[in-house]
Amino acid sequence: MGSDSGKVEAEEKGVALVPLEFEKRAAISTAECARHLNRASQTLRIWACRETGPIQPVRVGGRLLWRVADLKRLLGVRE
Repeated sequence: MGSDSGKVEAEEKGVALVPLEFEKRAAISTAECARHLNRASQTLRIWACRETGPIQPVRVGGRLLWRVADLKRLLGVRE
């Protein structure tokens, strides 16, 4: 899998990528987070499973959601 697989997956699901500076939600999906990080969604799932990634998700009803504040901090985006 290449580094574009997260982007491709997000595009296939019709996910519109909102620039982080304008993101109002508290958490976003794995596909959206992967696209911001230019990683495959599966990479983020592995981070969650192994608890080894630079950010950790919130688990809600069997789904993984990624905190926008953590993502902004990781990428150096100001609030």
